[in-house]
Amino acid sequence: MCGQAGVEYRKTETEEGAMIVEQIWTGNAYRNFNYLIVCPDTGEAMAVDPLDHEKCLATAKRNGWTITQILNTHEHNDHIGGNDAVVAATGAKILAHHGAKDKIPDMARGLDAGDVIKVGKSVELECLDTPGHTMSHICMMSRTDQPALFCGDTLFNAGAGNCKGGHPHNLYETFAHQLAKLPDNTLIYPGHDYITNNLEFTLDREPDNEKAKKLMGDVAGQDLDSALVSTLGLEKEINTFFRLHSPSVIAKLREEFPDMPENPDPETVFVNLRTLRNSW
Repeated sequence: MCGQAGVEYRKTETEEGAMIVEQIWTGNAYRNFNYLIVCPDTGEAMAVDPLDHEKCLATAKRNGWTITQILNTHEHNDHIGGNDAVVAATGAKILAHHGAKDKIPDMARGLDAGDVIKVGKSVELECLDTPGHTMSHICMMSRTDQPALFCGDTLFNAGAGNCKGGHPHNLYETFAHQLAKLPDNTLIYPGHDYITNNLEFTLDREPDNEKAKKLMGDVAGQDLDSALVSTLGLEKEINTFFRLHSPSVIAKLREEFPDMPENPDPETVFVNLRTLRNSW
């Protein structure tokens, strides 16, 4: 269905090609989203960052799905904290970035860029090596009719992850050379709901962004059990970290960083935006 701003909403459970996606709102203080990616042919499921193991296990049981794999986008505890309970209940194998093998206990498979992850008979996801939030962060891109990106704490709705375990220059490289080149119809499945705060930051940096203003009203008070699922095309319109050439963004940024060149390169804009967002 469509919201007031003409933004398309998708139900919590979506089926794209040969893949079912269940987005699970944890309702915790960290505002995590967990995911089950399911093969409709076999009922086999992969749990993505299943911090709320009780909700993930209950959702799988209710639908007759069997969790056989766990995918951790990165090593932070709010993404791996449910691993042990899910493994104990299901025997699932843990997959994560190869560089996180000393940080994520009992990893069964270390992933590299380009690796393909299969779930059941019909689901295939390609691993993207996406450093920045941490240096051992992966995103997964589905091979479906409409692609979907499971992006952990790299890309949020209207925002970008912090770099406390990584580096903003690496995050810029990830955004500019990987994410920005994906198809505009790619569905975005982030690790947290920060959309309201992120839109407020967008409008602080780009007050004339009418699309962001409309979206802010559209998502106010939304039911996070059936949250907005954005697309990369929408993100390019309302996410400041994709809008590095906007004259408004650059002009406002030069007020905070007067030594910044009049025509700064996009990496400088990105890094300065991330610096502001750290304390905003």
